[in-house]
Amino acid sequence: MSATKLELIEKIRSGDRKALVDLIELQRAQLRAYVEKHMSAALRQKVDPEDILQEAVISCLNSLDDVELADRDPFSWMCQVAQRRIIDAGRKYMGAQKRSANREVPLQARGSGDDQGGLIDLLVASITTPSQAFSRDARELKLLAALEKLDETAQNALRLRYVEGEPTKKIAEQIGKTDGAVRVLLTRSLKKLGALFDENDA
Repeated sequence: MSATKLELIEKIRSGDRKALVDLIELQRAQLRAYVEKHMSAALRQKVDPEDILQEAVISCLNSLDDVELADRDPFSWMCQVAQRRIIDAGRKYMGAQKRSANREVPLQARGSGDDQGGLIDLLVASITTPSQAFSRDARELKLLAALEKLDETAQNALRLRYVEGEPTKKIAEQIGKTDGAVRVLLTRSLKKLGALFDENDA
């Protein structure tokens, strides 16, 4: 990491918006790539990734005073904000389609005895609730905290399946796994998420 970048990060952690603008410009290509990677093909047909990126940049600038970055990489935070904008766009442009898909998705989960159906409902609510903390239910915040402990592949698979309503075959193409491997990943991730949520709820 260059000295200039380190200096920008230190300034950002002190609330310097100009430094944040400079860092965004420095890492714009990476941030744009992140947005494109995490947008589904269907969503990209509805909205330009550049629009999502611009919304994420504005959101970062507006919320800099309210976020704690002392022990956190600012780029990781920017990616999380971008992820939120992607989810919001999915709700806006594909809400009706997504709700229909969600009703069809967790067939085995809703009928199982381990209450995964309820966990999936809470997962969808947690991710699609507006980002302001004061508007969230405490259980949603706890589930989000548990979700952040999963690796990125598992998080993406859960989001694509249960929030965006993508079939497992498409998810497999996006994350570079087989359809069967994705199904196993989803099942294991839900179980792990449930265990982590129980720990946070203790």
